[in-house]
Amino acid sequence: MKNIPLIIGAILFSILFNKQNLGLNLSLFSIITTIILLINNQSVFKLKSTKAYSILYLITAIAVFVYNNNLALIANIVCYFTLIGHVSEHKSSIYLNWINGLYSSFVGYVHRNFKNKDGTNKTTLKKEIDYFHLAKIIGIPFAVLIIFIGLYKNGNPMFNGLINKIDLSFINIQWLLVAMVGYYLLSNISKPVIVDSTTIKDINTNNLLAKPNNLGVDKLKKEHQLGFVLILLLNLLILLFLITDITYLITENDFRASSFSNQVHSGINALIASIIIAIAIILYFFRGDLNFYKDNKNLKTVAYIWMLLNAILVINIIIKDCQYIYFFGLTYKRIGVLVYLLLTTIGLITTSIKIKNIKNFWYLLRINTLTAFTILVVSCTVNWDSCITIYNLNYAQSMDFNYLINLSNNNTFILKNYIDNNDLNIKSKRAVQQKFNKYIYLLKQKNWQEIQFDNLKLIKTND
Repeated sequence: MKNIPLIIGAILFSILFNKQNLGLNLSLFSIITTIILLINNQSVFKLKSTKAYSILYLITAIAVFVYNNNLALIANIVCYFTLIGHVSEHKSSIYLNWINGLYSSFVGYVHRNFKNKDGTNKTTLKKEIDYFHLAKIIGIPFAVLIIFIGLYKNGNPMFNGLINKIDLSFINIQWLLVAMVGYYLLSNISKPVIVDSTTIKDINTNNLLAKPNNLGVDKLKKEHQLGFVLILLLNLLILLFLITDITYLITENDFRASSFSNQVHSGINALIASIIIAIAIILYFFRGDLNFYKDNKNLKTVAYIWMLLNAILVINIIIKDCQYIYFFGLTYKRIGVLVYLLLTTIGLITTSIKIKNIKNFWYLLRINTLTAFTILVVSCTVNWDSCITIYNLNYAQSMDFNYLINLSNNNTFILKNYIDNNDLNIKSKRAVQQKFNKYIYLLKQKNWQEIQFDNLKLIKTND
């Protein structure tokens, strides 16, 4: 009885994905996955965290249905592994959820039976069906039967005619193989497993640095002096840079000049790299015993000042990026810079908390991976192609219309509406019309498993 949901799920898996592109089928599969996890792990689903991860997983699946872009697909895959890993061990960190989710998805069934053969869960072993033996008693006789049928066909014309009348064309081997893959996958995740040693180590590791029994005062004093001098000099350097850069922003009038464009493209990457190096230097000096050195107040002070100045540098970069967006419009790279700066700012904040509360590296890894995961899920719910198109058409001072045409189909209806209501050159109109016609054709060719939100728009438009 316990295998019936898995068999039903495997059949549905093949119906949804056999020879089909992604669309509605991924949302339906996400629901099936959640139901199978719930049936087999009811106690874990009583936790608020499990319910939250389940909702996020379904939200990303809906995002694939609505936008059908790579970002939503990546977010859905990450949420899939996160949910499975969380069900396997809800006390582990989110990056361990990813590892355990991957492990369960590919070798969950093998892991469970390997543990059984090692002597654990002996009671379960008696009740477990020996699938390998079942495959042998079905597969071997069937193969031998096929061989003898071939021999007998050559020896008896009437028997040969009888066999030739048997029509097995209704059997779709590919469909059956996809169903078997679905059964194997769902069987693996029905009872998620963990990478034992890594997960146990993660659970037993807290977020605080352990105070050593003996402090090497002389060594720490020298390291403190080195850190203080280095970070103090870097504070003076970044202060000088900020003064000159802010002066440039205030006094420069022609921001559309090619010099400003070059500065934005080459300068922002260098400044972001400098902030990452700054965080790495601070983490080096506050990696261990120096946190407990009684005379480290001066080092902490210059470190806090340096992180504050780096935060000001982040604001400075945001201003530059926003100016560039104002003049030249939105692009994925310019949005990426803002997301990167957001992550950097969070990194500066968590590093400050690490120093103040004497946290360890695992604290930073846990909180920052969780933050990155949250940003990924939130960002996949936004139709960035539409946002870029609407902003550039209405607010950008200078617009690259070809860039908008080359974006995904998520902005097709917006561009079509724009050319219908505005005067554009014949080349641009023709390019948009071709994109629109091609997209409408693709939508009409979709099977029900592949449909997306724009198919509903198309139906409404036709009505």
